[in-house]
Amino acid sequence: MIINMDSPLHVGIIGASGFTGAELLRLCAGHPHFEVVAATGDSQAGKPIAELYPSLAPVYGHRTFDAVDDIDLDGLDLVFLGLPHGASQDLMPKLCDRVSRIVDLAADFRLHDAGLYPQWYGEEHSAPELLDRFRFGLPELFRSQLTDATLVAAPGCYVTAAALALAPIVRAGLVEPTGMIVDAASGVSGAGRVPKPTTTFCSVDEDFTAYGLSTHRHTPEMEQAIGESAGTEVQLLFTPHLAPMNRGILATCYARPTGPISTDVLMSTLGDAYGDEQFVTVTEGSPSTKATLGSNSCHVTARYDERTGWVMVIAALDNLVKGASGQAIQSANLISGIPEQAGLSAIGLYP
Repeated sequence: MIINMDSPLHVGIIGASGFTGAELLRLCAGHPHFEVVAATGDSQAGKPIAELYPSLAPVYGHRTFDAVDDIDLDGLDLVFLGLPHGASQDLMPKLCDRVSRIVDLAADFRLHDAGLYPQWYGEEHSAPELLDRFRFGLPELFRSQLTDATLVAAPGCYVTAAALALAPIVRAGLVEPTGMIVDAASGVSGAGRVPKPTTTFCSVDEDFTAYGLSTHRHTPEMEQAIGESAGTEVQLLFTPHLAPMNRGILATCYARPTGPISTDVLMSTLGDAYGDEQFVTVTEGSPSTKATLGSNSCHVTARYDERTGWVMVIAALDNLVKGASGQAIQSANLISGIPEQAGLSAIGLYP
């Protein structure tokens, strides 16, 4: 469906007071075809947006966060959900047929198999009948599935980095699809706006720690995304780390080759996969989180280590943009018939 470019899409953001919601507000403010008409904030309802996020004052200085019960969602062109896991499941059955398009940034509708939710999220899925209606919002891997979609589940930041790194080389049959390792570090904003004992300044500063050892809930999502893109069953070990920085994901991924391989072949495979992609940069250098700061860009590289026989693929991105809100907008553009790059930049901030 192609929209009328002369008339903006009316956009609602449910959960606008979190970090991903604030990033959606920032990016939507610069979008040529989006007009934010509702921005809910649950515990922040009634409070000025600029009070919580002074950076948004030039555009939203006159606005307060809405209460979700006080806004009329019926007929909105597009709704983003930036809610904690579990909340979308309760809301979606009442919402999905009231608005034209929905992009959910939570994990509630990412996994196709409802049976995986009790194992990885500790509870049954409350709306399993809706899972098949959602498309996985990683355009570089699943663009053809998004063009006619109305419901999109945007992937997590760790998953985006790992899938963009590994999917092309698994698809090409260059590495074994089982026994892969994803070793990734995230900035503290990935843990959300509400402080926790492990995310306060005193806890994070001058520290670097692993968490979710062998049980992190993004593991099956990684396996699903890479496996579906490559057309094969995938198994991997994922270990996330918390780094003392505000933003960024750096994923270092390891796999065993299926046969003779070289760095040139790996780089050529990534180049072929992403040569026409404006939001993925294949680089000879080592990707860094700083290079992607504030952008909807992912930087990737690969090496083959002859001494140990391991293939290494590295990806870096901004967890709040390409890893969350920017990618959600990229998918929203696709399902709305808008140029995919609208309102987004592939250029990072530096220094």
